Amino acid sequence: MSGPGDEPRYFELPGRYVELQREAADLAASVADIAARADEADQIDPELRERLRASGLARVTVPAEYGGRYPRVDSLAVTVVREQLAAQSAQLDSLFAMQGIGSFPVATAGPAELRARWLPAVAGLDAIAALALTEPQAGSDLKAIATTVTEAGGEIIVRGHKTFITNAGEADFYCVLGREDDGYSLVLVPADAPGLSTKGPHQIIAPHSLGDVLLDGARVPAGHRIGAPGTGFSTIFATLATFRVSVAGAAVGLAQAALTEAVRHTAAREQFGQPLARLGPVPALLATSWTEIEMARALTYRAAAAASIDPLASLHLSSLAKVGATEAAGRVVDRAVQVMGRFGLERGSKIERFYRAARPMRIYEGATEVIFDSLAKRLVKDVTG
Repeated sequence: MSGPGDEPRYFELPGRYVELQREAADLAASVADIAARADEADQIDPELRERLRASGLARVTVPAEYGGRYPRVDSLAVTVVREQLAAQSAQLDSLFAMQGIGSFPVATAGPAELRARWLPAVAGLDAIAALALTEPQAGSDLKAIATTVTEAGGEIIVRGHKTFITNAGEADFYCVLGREDDGYSLVLVPADAPGLSTKGPHQIIAPHSLGDVLLDGARVPAGHRIGAPGTGFSTIFATLATFRVSVAGAAVGLAQAALTEAVRHTAAREQFGQPLARLGPVPALLATSWTEIEMARALTYRAAAAASIDPLASLHLSSLAKVGATEAAGRVVDRAVQVMGRFGLERGSKIERFYRAARPMRIYEGATEVIFDSLAKRLVKDVTG
């Protein structure tokens, strides 16, 4: 007969991901002393950047051929790292994730010269990457962008205005999406390219490096084109398919950290002669949050494992995980604030940071309602044929 410790372990992460998870947890713990400062900043904290660099974890975001950790970017690896980093610092999570999101188009569709020039620097955090999609009049509707790409005399000229771009003003290069003839193309524009300037940062409820990129006839060599003319959307789609599920990982990590704060507070604080954790509706609120986190984590790991094999074929799973986990994180953090009472409202507290960091997750990399619309179309097609 099996003893209590002999039960088979189902649905566990494979060993290499468990080790990676430990590495990420160690890095997260190492920035605990500067996390609050970094998460209040609208620029990249240099000390936080140096600690991420020293950890070597940025290598997870780049293929091994160019100094990365794995043969190709692994969605599950990125997801388990983000789960740990977001539990400590929103800026740390963002800095890690954007190294992958900003460089993935180069890794998958860029010419050999660009890959050799930029990807080793991204892996070593010697260069900061950025992806420039959003415009003042084009958010979820990317086909409405007004930025233009033209080629003449061996150069590519980019004109337009990108807004709410993560790492704007601090990135070393931008992968820019623009209209070209009847299609959409991607171009790598270095930060020092003639005609490129930045402004900002934007002030939002969860501060981070976020600004505008102005392209006033920015000129780059023709070799800075990423992919063939008119193929920009397919490259962007592949990028989203690879990284969208990692937002779910970050949401799970943040929710778990918020619940831990709430449990510690309610277990230690007594009211009416007993711990808050045993008083009135508080036990149900804590248990409901635990349940939602575990469900979100299970779906996130399943989706990330599928995306690590075939990102495009499993995009519906990544989308389900993204909306499920980010919406759950919002509810979990809100309950945590509620059970902590006035202590949950204190400016500068961990739970207050988590509360503000949770809200943008439901908007960036696919707003919940936009993703639901796409999922509903997929559902109806699957059922009705």
